[in-house]
Amino acid sequence: LETGMTQIMPKSVPYVTFKIIELSLTHGMSPASPIGFAYYGSYLAKQGNINEGYHYVKLALSLLDKVGSRENAGEVIFVCTQVKSYVEPLQATLEYHHEGYAAAMASGDSSLAVVNMFALDASSYFAGTNLQRMEGLCDNTVELCEQRQQSIFMVQAQQVQRTVSKLIGKGEEPQYSSEGRDILASNSSVLRSYHYQTAYVSFIFRSYDDTIENIEKYFDLQQTTWGNLFLAHAIHAFHTGLISFWVARKSKELRQQWYDRGNQSKLALRRWAESSQWTFENKWYLLEAEESFCNNDVEAAKAYYEKAIASAKLHKFVHEEALAHELAAYFYLELGAREQTLQHFMLAHEKYLEWGA
Repeated sequence: LETGMTQIMPKSVPYVTFKIIELSLTHGMSPASPIGFAYYGSYLAKQGNINEGYHYVKLALSLLDKVGSRENAGEVIFVCTQVKSYVEPLQATLEYHHEGYAAAMASGDSSLAVVNMFALDASSYFAGTNLQRMEGLCDNTVELCEQRQQSIFMVQAQQVQRTVSKLIGKGEEPQYSSEGRDILASNSSVLRSYHYQTAYVSFIFRSYDDTIENIEKYFDLQQTTWGNLFLAHAIHAFHTGLISFWVARKSKELRQQWYDRGNQSKLALRRWAESSQWTFENKWYLLEAEESFCNNDVEAAKAYYEKAIASAKLHKFVHEEALAHELAAYFYLELGAREQTLQHFMLAHEKYLEWGA
């Protein structure tokens, strides 16, 4: 299958997956069998059956040491870890990408080694890893991409690197190669990721005009119809949902359109919270709070902000604990509740510093 096929011909992935499984069941397991079961599990999870998908990715991983070859281990571990992120605590899944990187390098597959390192960076950021440590991880991944001539992943890694740099106060802009600039101009998936990252950073710094410009471009670009479930699906839904409710509150003409987008994200996070309360509960609660803010449902908003803060704290997402405090502060500021506003801004400041921002 390889990662390239999922990008170029995503609609063919289910067919190839089922063919591998059919041949495996008919003629016995082969070194390719774990790939088939990994992608099948990911496909099921993408269709909404996460628990069943989780069962199959665990089967795929168990087959790696039974088929006499670990040639495809880097790819299998990468695909399986993305599904595991929807069931297991996100922080606990980070080590799997280290294993995927090591397995890919051992088999000489530099492409999958880079994929696993990029996935480690993205997952580490979403897990709330200290930003100074994130800076080092991003630098290493960009260097690896350059060494292995993986231009597409290098551009994407540079986008994460830029986000980290902005948050720690350096504000360094990526130095894209000529090939990297061509990729940004021609690859809609990479460009969509670029506009997501830019919109997210603008949202964090409350730059409304930049946020709206980039989030509109993000939604305008056609989304790739992936046959697999990636952690990025949930994280994009979370952040675009928060942005959508913010825009809905500020936009009169397009309020309903943005409100509907926010609500769609909220429903997705609520569904994912059923498979992993640890990773997604606080995100769902924060979207509920922002929706209630939109609807002027003051008591519901108060309750959900407190739930989001408590859940983020319990599940060790310090960056999202900070964000929940900050958004609660803006809510109380709108109400004119000075004491609560200051309290939440001070706690947000404290938690952002703890994160390294």
